[in-house]
Amino acid sequence: MLALAIPSGGHISTGRKDFSGTAGAVHGLEVEYFAFDRKEMNIDVDKTKQKIEKMVTEEKNPPKLAMFGGSLFLFPHPIKELADTIHNVGAKIAYDAAHVAGLIAGGRFQDPLREGADAVSLSTHKTLFGPQGGAVISFEQYGEQIKKATFPSNTSNHHLHNVAGKAIAFAEMLQFGKNYAGQIVENAKALAQALHERGLTVLAEHKGFTESHQVAVDVTKYGLGGDMERALESANIIVNRQLLPGDIQAGRHYTNPGGIRIGTSEITRIGMKKTHMAEVAELIKRVAINKEDPENVKQDVVAFRKDFQKVHYCFEAAKNAYEYIKIR
Repeated sequence: MLALAIPSGGHISTGRKDFSGTAGAVHGLEVEYFAFDRKEMNIDVDKTKQKIEKMVTEEKNPPKLAMFGGSLFLFPHPIKELADTIHNVGAKIAYDAAHVAGLIAGGRFQDPLREGADAVSLSTHKTLFGPQGGAVISFEQYGEQIKKATFPSNTSNHHLHNVAGKAIAFAEMLQFGKNYAGQIVENAKALAQALHERGLTVLAEHKGFTESHQVAVDVTKYGLGGDMERALESANIIVNRQLLPGDIQAGRHYTNPGGIRIGTSEITRIGMKKTHMAEVAELIKRVAINKEDPENVKQDVVAFRKDFQKVHYCFEAAKNAYEYIKIR
């Protein structure tokens, strides 16, 4: 199986056995990594073609599956550029759209099935804003195989309340998804620019930082990702630590890596626009660079959030976002 290395954005589910990755430890797959261009923050097409050729001709161990997509996912992956090479050695192409499914649905990322992927797996609860769950989309020729692999191989039942919630989310995505996805990407770009202007090292500056909902920040000038994650959480700012390319070589561990990952899907959902990203960046800077007491920053975060209490891009917003609904 070909996949991204975790420091290059790959998800733990596609990790090697020695890293306790699901693909290796549970499914027994041998995992090889796509060649990755750190500057471009994307798969290196030419070097990956060379790697596949070497796997076939020298190692006599051609890949059977290539998994595009990942957990840190700033730019569309080069499926079109690699599809013929992969299919010509008899391998299938899968695409992990867990993070970007809503952007794909809104027409703001890429179209993996029409670019050469054979199957796409996705989450229903990230940029696609439904209840927690997953889905697989593919072509009719693989339908029966996928159904059998799902039931009874992996699941034994489904939950009807969850299905109903997903149906509403999908209907809302059909109605509002284009505007929602567009605003997410605009907000991510604006937030990245604002963080960059305040002295933080945001990856891929020369490419406009991101084409997704995610912003990747190298925080090693000011500390480490795990420490930064905890300090920001104390200020009511939720990000997550992120392994970055080069972290392993530098001796950094996933518990306290060199980066943080920030997403704009949730703040977009509660109504924030590009104009608000400078204030978000300033709040982050006060903790990350200025080392202000997070408790002091927290008060300003709470005050800032008071203007964003409704869910947007939905049919109705009778209740405030996150409002507790008492069951009587």
